[in-house]
Amino acid sequence: MVVPVHINDAQCISEIYNYYVLHSGVTFEEEAISLQDMSERIKTITQKWPWLVYKESQNILGYAYAANWKSRVGYRLTVEISVYLKHDCYNKGIGSTLYSALINKLKEIGVHSVIGGVALPNPASIRLHEKFGFEKVAHFKDVGIKFEKWMDVCYWQLQLNS
Repeated sequence: MVVPVHINDAQCISEIYNYYVLHSGVTFEEEAISLQDMSERIKTITQKWPWLVYKESQNILGYAYAANWKSRVGYRLTVEISVYLKHDCYNKGIGSTLYSALINKLKEIGVHSVIGGVALPNPASIRLHEKFGFEKVAHFKDVGIKFEKWMDVCYWQLQLNS
């Protein structure tokens, strides 16, 4: 069910992500991402970090990936992770399955610290991070704007390897 992303998955991934771009505040992007842009994101990220998809009967129901936290070399063992599910696939354990697989991969490759950013309000994402032992480490007020509304962002952190 959980497999590494393939470039041919970019269309489905774009559709999943663009739902959130156009209908929610969980991402601060405001314009739909093209297939070409999503393909480039996949190629760039997977050069270094894992990107996983959850498939059921060859249909992609969600995905999760790790990306650089910051570009400076001193941050090389810290990543930010994200998970997105098809908007009608909540409460089925897919997000937890993806996060578990991704976190295990990150442990295997020696990542030390994992960061999860959550635009508020988003109680489901907060529950997911807490389920995996993430600690809330920051709360920034009114740092993002979407649909003409200022939004807070919290950051959650999990230490993997000491």
